[in-house]
Amino acid sequence: QAGRLCEHILHELCEPFQLDRAVVNTSPSIGAVLFHGQHVSPQELLKQADISLYQAKGAGRRTVRFFDPAVQEAFQRRLAAEEDLRGALQYEQFELFYQPIVGLSRHTVGVEVLLRWRHPQRGLVSPAEFIPILERTGLIVPVGQWVIEQACAQLQRWSQDPHKARWQVAVNVSAKQFRQPDFVDMVSDALDRHDISLGQLKLEITESSLQENLQETVEKMHQLRAKGVRFAIDDFGTGYSSLAYLKALPIDVLKIDRSFVRHVDSDANDAAISKTVLDLASNMGLEVVAEGVETESQFWALTSQGCTLFQGYLFGKPEPAGEFNEQPSQRGETSYGTSMPPQPDTHRQAEADITDERASTDIPKET
Repeated sequence: QAGRLCEHILHELCEPFQLDRAVVNTSPSIGAVLFHGQHVSPQELLKQADISLYQAKGAGRRTVRFFDPAVQEAFQRRLAAEEDLRGALQYEQFELFYQPIVGLSRHTVGVEVLLRWRHPQRGLVSPAEFIPILERTGLIVPVGQWVIEQACAQLQRWSQDPHKARWQVAVNVSAKQFRQPDFVDMVSDALDRHDISLGQLKLEITESSLQENLQETVEKMHQLRAKGVRFAIDDFGTGYSSLAYLKALPIDVLKIDRSFVRHVDSDANDAAISKTVLDLASNMGLEVVAEGVETESQFWALTSQGCTLFQGYLFGKPEPAGEFNEQPSQRGETSYGTSMPPQPDTHRQAEADITDERASTDIPKET
């Protein structure tokens, strides 16, 4: 009965009405609580109704949602995480991990920076949990600035090591951060302050970042390229950008999304997609990095298609900067020179599947 009443109210509120000479359409949402006489304060009932209303709005409006205790628990966890995140930067709880990007010889040629949050009680929190909160609250802007500053500082330290002096460091940039009016100045200042060589900082942007104000995006990219910054489109093929963007934007690198790499050695469609991206990039003079390479079989399949840059648990998991002090040979990397690597051993491949799958669930890749 309560459900029917809410639906009737919703239907009536959705009816357009005349205001002066204009017709007004509304998109109401209703949050409701079923109260069975148990001891609950009026304040608690209003709080529960508000949580239900928030859920109804999130479902697309013009909907009714009744209070669910499980939703309240998740909502409270999110509020607590949001409050903790506001102090995480101040109390130095963020850390940067680095995942190697390797060439055909499997020697590291660069790294991707990945943000981690070490909560004082919960330990390492999954990026899948805290990155969306940073985006929603706008905290991604100051945190993103901190990431770029720390990445440039690490580049400067590595420049003193002959084995790492030419490494490139890739940093993910959110659309919200990229659209900040002072973004170009902020990156330029970090480059100058740490005396970063041309071409060593690479900014990774997603296809969704390209959808808004293309002219402004191109201008910012050209300004930063003049400072030696390189650009990569992350997770290429998963968004909705047209190929016209590749022609209009000063892009240097395409990253094949892990969803196309996962079955590149066994699925003809995935293999065709990766081959198409590689051919397209070759014709346009772009580099390609294959993400999420976890098995020898995937590596072999991509190499046979002409891919020369790889990233994934097969070559190394994300680690703090201090873990990159050893030589490539000590990291378990095998040098094939410029020749093609041997075809994978099936027993070793099966073993790699198990360990890499476990590892990838421990630390998912953020955007």
